[in-house]
Amino acid sequence: MTVNETILRVTIAFLVLFLLARLMGRKEIGQMTFFNWATAIGIGSIAGNLAVNGSSPIKDGVIALIVWTLFTIMLDIIDLKSKQGRTVTTGEPLIVIKDGRIMEASLKISRVDLDELQALLRQKDIFSFKDVDYAILETNGELSVLKKEGQQPVTKTDLSIRSTKKDLFPLPTEVIADGKINSVNLSKLQLDGNWLDMELQKANIQSIEDVFFAQVQQDGTLYIDTKNK
Repeated sequence: MTVNETILRVTIAFLVLFLLARLMGRKEIGQMTFFNWATAIGIGSIAGNLAVNGSSPIKDGVIALIVWTLFTIMLDIIDLKSKQGRTVTTGEPLIVIKDGRIMEASLKISRVDLDELQALLRQKDIFSFKDVDYAILETNGELSVLKKEGQQPVTKTDLSIRSTKKDLFPLPTEVIADGKINSVNLSKLQLDGNWLDMELQKANIQSIEDVFFAQVQQDGTLYIDTKNK
């Protein structure tokens, strides 16, 4: 492939890709669903092949780009016109925390584990499940969170209130996940299995296996989320 042909191919690929990108509309990376992301990669791969693969006719590359874009636009139109179609192409948001309780079935459907859920909450400056009323996993992978009423953003400074309460622990800490004790975290908190058993008994829970998630709060209380809700 000569230099002139390479320049021609790159120019055509760039211009066609630019025009098609403008035609498909604008959407921020954070708003992209998995399908949008996969489509963008597909179009980029076709454009790259058109630019550097001398054995492939330019006409075929341009046609492939146009057809791929038309399919993408067609699915976008279906998304706009039909709720059922949108459910098939992009899925639906999933409630992963409801009324302060973790929805195990939704986590399984979305293939999100407890560690990932906690990481998503920390990105929202939430370190305890106890502070969450609702959490919804959006189709683009973002987590929308509604805090409990007492955690809504009115600060003590705004109300001129000084806190006299001293927290026992710096952060809420996981001690049970999916029915299994996290002994390392218990040791770090200088707590033991006897303390954990007593707290579970106070909540009328007879077996650790019945607990999906438990977290020691900063004030020393135990947040418990049971299985099979």
